[in-house]
Amino acid sequence: MGLDEFVGKIKEEFSEDYNVGDLDPDTHIKDMEWWSSMHMLVVIALVDAEYDVMLSPEEVREATSIKSLFEIIKTKK
Repeated sequence: MGLDEFVGKIKEEFSEDYNVGDLDPDTHIKDMEWWSSMHMLVVIALVDAEYDVMLSPEEVREATSIKSLFEIIKTKK
């Protein structure tokens, strides 16, 4: 599991409904204009299904970027 793979999975999950072409590891989660608490739940489910890691809503809220979210996942793996 690598960072680029993780970014790709997030893009894949949301690309049908949102313009995610410019997402990269340094993208700040809160700067994504379409981001909401519902998207947070989708990411939690995605991480659980793909990486067998259960994130709490607090952990997702604390992540400032996609890269920092990935780092949280790595520490729990």
